[in-house]
Amino acid sequence: MTGSDTSPSHSSPSFRLAYVPGVTPSKWVRVWNERLPDVPLSLLAVTPAEAFGALREGTADAGLVRLPVDRDDLSAIPLYTETTVVVIPKDHLLAAVEEVSAADLAEELVLHPLDDTLGWEERPPGRPANERPATTADAIELVAAGVGLLAVPQSLARLHHRKDLTYRTLTEVPQSRVALSWQAADEAPDLVEEFIGIVRGRTVNSTRGRRAEAQKGQKQPRDQKERKTAKPARSGKPAAGSRTTGKPTARKAGGAGGSGRGRTGGKPRKKS
Repeated sequence: MTGSDTSPSHSSPSFRLAYVPGVTPSKWVRVWNERLPDVPLSLLAVTPAEAFGALREGTADAGLVRLPVDRDDLSAIPLYTETTVVVIPKDHLLAAVEEVSAADLAEELVLHPLDDTLGWEERPPGRPANERPATTADAIELVAAGVGLLAVPQSLARLHHRKDLTYRTLTEVPQSRVALSWQAADEAPDLVEEFIGIVRGRTVNSTRGRRAEAQKGQKQPRDQKERKTAKPARSGKPAAGSRTTGKPTARKAGGAGGSGRGRTGGKPRKKS
């Protein structure tokens, strides 16, 4: 992937991140810009149907997508699971409660858009509509018009917020899981590894990838050099400029200024 290539021919690397509706990558982008200010990160908004094609074709280096992911040619790590909610008009009877079960929707018309992300085994609970809306946005418009209700991940309910609509937590139904995905390989590309560290909350010092390894490689020789430069003084020999205390060392016999014992000159000893 070009965004993860750090060869000499790519003097200005970049990282392209795709993301599906409802996912907000802003907090991770902010950390990226703080840690890798010289590597621009560009965002690519894609539909759920487009996301995996963008990764396979190399349009994006990685993507924030919704599971499931085809593991034959893509890698993925789950990040979080979203709460499922039901979108309803503000004057609907269900707006009076805080939580709704699947059984509570048995008599309600529940829309099932073609870009649904919840992965129902067959269809959502409740009565099916005659036709499926093309998109979640289209389904929201129908709910606002009083034509049915809609079950979606909470982030999509917030994304399509309207003053005349509200939503309630929906239990006993599937939930959507968000994941980071990229092209399958023996090892993740360097910049992908950097982003994995960010979404997993690793600190600057613990983040793996080319930046962490480069910084580690720069610090190691400097520390070793400082340790080698600071040599301890020899035992018993004072350092230069230091003063000694105690008695001076006695001079050897026969040396200059010695005691005179053992000298060849001077008076001979008298015989007794």
